[in-house]
Amino acid sequence: MQTSFERYATRSAGGLSGRPVLVVEDDPEIARMISLNLESEGYAPEIASNGVDALDRVRRKDFELLLLDLMLPGIDGFGVCKAVRGMSRYLPIIILSAKSAEAHRVLGLELGADDYLTKPFSFPELNARVRSVLRRMEAAAHLGATLAGTVRAGELSIDPLAREVRVHDEVVNMTAREFDLLLFFARHPDRVFSRMELLDQVWGYTHDGYEHTVNSHINRLRAKIEPQPSRPQYIQTVWGVGYRFHRGDAA
Repeated sequence: MQTSFERYATRSAGGLSGRPVLVVEDDPEIARMISLNLESEGYAPEIASNGVDALDRVRRKDFELLLLDLMLPGIDGFGVCKAVRGMSRYLPIIILSAKSAEAHRVLGLELGADDYLTKPFSFPELNARVRSVLRRMEAAAHLGATLAGTVRAGELSIDPLAREVRVHDEVVNMTAREFDLLLFFARHPDRVFSRMELLDQVWGYTHDGYEHTVNSHINRLRAKIEPQPSRPQYIQTVWGVGYRFHRGDAA
C-alpha cells in the first residue's frame, strides 16, 4: 500500500482529475453545491453529514482532501480534525466555517488544519485553496523522494519516507505537522528562522497573529525529543529572531 506522500507524488503526474475529496457538511444544500462545484473541477467528491460518518469514511477510504465544517452533529469539526491528525497517514484538511473569530481559526490551525476558509466564500476562492493545498502535498512528496535519507542528530533520527522519529532508538509519536516542522528544521541545521518564515515554509501561509502556533508546536516537539526540554539541545531559541536546529555531534 502506498504511503500518503507516495500517493500524492503519483497523482501529481496525472493532474487533478478524479481525486477523491470528502465534504463534511450537515447543511444538505451547502454540501450539494460544494459537491457540484468540485465535480465541475474534475474531483470525485463524497458527502458526510456528521463527524461520526466522516471519520468512518476516512478510515475506510484514502481521500486526498477533507473539506470540513465545524458545526456538526455528534463529533464537531474540531473533534474530527484532531482525530484525523491522530491517524498514521496524512490527510489535508481545509476547514469551511461560519465561525470567523480569530480564536476559532487559530484553534483549527493548531489542531492541524492546512487552511481555514470563512463562510460565505466564493467557489473560485475555494477552488484556489484546494489546488494550493494539494500542490503543497505534491511538492512535499517530491521533496521527500529526493531527500529520502535518514537525518540524524545526536540520539535523534528522522526517517522522511517512513515519517518516523526515534530518540535513543525508541519511536516517538508525532502529529504530521510536528513531523514536518522537525524535518524542516533538521534539513536546515544552524540556520535561524523567524516564526513567520516557519509558518510560510511548513504551514504554507504567513497570516499575522498566528506566530504563537509555531511556539506551541515547538514546545510540544521539545517535550518529545529533548533530554531536558527547559534547556533544549536541538531546537534552540535565538532571542529576538526565532529558532534554529542544532545537530550537535550528528552521525
